[in-house]
Amino acid sequence: MKIPSSIWTLLIGIGLTLVSLWYGQNHGLLPTAASDEAVLVDGLFNTMMIISTGIFLIVEGVLIYSAFKYRRRAGDNEDGPPVEGNVPLEILWTAIPAIIVIGISVYSFDVYNEIGGFNPHAVHEAPITQNMSMTMPGAAIAATLNDTPPSTEPNLNQEKSDEAMQDPATAEVRNADQIPQKRNAPGIGVVSPSIGSTPDKAGKPPELVVNVTGLQYAWIFTYPETGITTGELHLPIGREVLINMTANDVIHAFWVPEFRLKQDAIPGRQSEIRFTPKTAGDYALICAELCGPYHGAMRTQVVVETEEAFEKWTQEQLTASKETLNQAVALNPADLSADEFLAPYTKDMGIQPETLHQVHH
Repeated sequence: MKIPSSIWTLLIGIGLTLVSLWYGQNHGLLPTAASDEAVLVDGLFNTMMIISTGIFLIVEGVLIYSAFKYRRRAGDNEDGPPVEGNVPLEILWTAIPAIIVIGISVYSFDVYNEIGGFNPHAVHEAPITQNMSMTMPGAAIAATLNDTPPSTEPNLNQEKSDEAMQDPATAEVRNADQIPQKRNAPGIGVVSPSIGSTPDKAGKPPELVVNVTGLQYAWIFTYPETGITTGELHLPIGREVLINMTANDVIHAFWVPEFRLKQDAIPGRQSEIRFTPKTAGDYALICAELCGPYHGAMRTQVVVETEEAFEKWTQEQLTASKETLNQAVALNPADLSADEFLAPYTKDMGIQPETLHQVHH
């Protein structure tokens, strides 16, 4: 019994739909979704994967079918039929892609708005000021971004920067000549660009603020509420985090693939990004902007942990900072011998104290 072509078309359509839906949800191309925002981005990606899989199967299927169905037969030396076009078919394959593109555009717009990224006027709401740009790191590089008159407001960020720079507790993780550690992020209130809070959290303050400085080739994280400065980012599960970031030299980019978010760190300006971690684990923070010859080595760890583990880590950091401060206050370098003064440095270099003692004697 010959099966009607309409039945074949229906069966093939059902098969293509099922295969596309299955692969779109089980492609395994994305890493762990470690933030609430990642779920929204994954939904958009999966939808695009479903559509693209269906289109791929249809196009390749038609090509393979046509190659066999209309191949040149043995002994057939005649010309093919003079087909000039098919207007209804051309309208169809123009209209369908247009509808798909419009649908994906609307969906992506909605996702971008849901993760707090839709603010087309963010750049103009808070332009950088002359006073701020001249006192912030990277001002020379970002000079072309400055197009506003000088500000008459006091630069509180610089005052806080000077305060933080004199804090002995941060001496081990910063270079006093290059890395400013501010209690408030550089250019606070001068935001460009930003990925803000989700619509349901609009107007609410973030539950955790972390100031980030990018420089060749490292990331420095400061927790203004506690004064902790570290080279590894620790975040608790379930708290909305606000990352205030800037760059010290060239443009860097804060990118954690598991969060599905990326934001540029720009010299002389502050950029913001908000998200809520949801899955515990250690994730790589990667610089996604070519920033120099060692760009590939500009990586660090983001540790997402439970609230209890985060509080424990915070207390450990505070204790370590206090001990470092006490040592800095208790020890006067002028009272130390050459061996005692150099001991912390030679230990890191692998030089034995006996060898150092022989050199000085």
